[in-house]
Amino acid sequence: MQSVTLNNGVEMPILGFGVYQIPADQTEQAVTDALAAGYRLLDTAAAYGNEEAVGRAIASSGIPREELFVTTKLWVQDAPAQDNTRRAFETSLTKLGLDHLDLYLMHQPFGDVYGQWRAMEAVNREGLAKAIGVANFYPDRLLDLILHNEVTPAVNQIETHPFFQRTADQDLMREHGVQHQSWGGFAEGRNNLFTDPVLSEIGGAHDKSAAQVVLRWLIQRGIVTIPKSVNPGRMAQNFDVFDFELSDGEMAGIAALGTGSSVFFDHRDPEMVSRLGTHRVGN
Repeated sequence: MQSVTLNNGVEMPILGFGVYQIPADQTEQAVTDALAAGYRLLDTAAAYGNEEAVGRAIASSGIPREELFVTTKLWVQDAPAQDNTRRAFETSLTKLGLDHLDLYLMHQPFGDVYGQWRAMEAVNREGLAKAIGVANFYPDRLLDLILHNEVTPAVNQIETHPFFQRTADQDLMREHGVQHQSWGGFAEGRNNLFTDPVLSEIGGAHDKSAAQVVLRWLIQRGIVTIPKSVNPGRMAQNFDVFDFELSDGEMAGIAALGTGSSVFFDHRDPEMVSRLGTHRVGN
């Protein structure tokens, strides 16, 4: 497994396992299978409703805690945001059955972002979260957070796939020492990603699937990725991406697939800001 070094020296695997949209009653088995396949980075969130199942799989795995890299995420908090962030963090930690997190992310760039971030800085200083970061921050919001706070986010987890490649975002993150992490790496199969002729042709040249080509493309860009599956065979296939390398021409061919826009939704859209910003997750 390759890893990246975050801006505070913490080592993070470049390939992990995500549990978004996996029902809670299937999550424990899915994480158990992922750990058996070799994954050591696990990514969940309070909003996913499956932290407890992830925790049970970790507890029953027998894998030493220091070999795992566990991420969860903070949902938008009501005022007082600083106090409620601390409570939400402790709730997530309890649900996971852990005494610390490797990475704690602010899930959305909404609400009292600064109050939430101050509380996250505190758990980072105390060693309860080895690294802290954000998700779904566009460059303007990310830079504003960096300029006005003590701790620069270690990670920004954003939608990134062949159709929405986020190269300008990645350039800004590199400039400020923020690790780019992808969610939705397969675009949930939209735009016929798994049968895309460019990706399929490249895969054929390496005896790999289109999905494996996408993961390799992300890894060669230095982007941490967290594919999701409940199928053990597919988990193993997604993990098998370190024995080939894409050429400059193949990377350029994939770059040409970019459309410059989301295939899901825009976090800057007022309707989406209202929908996400007013939604609450019970902790």
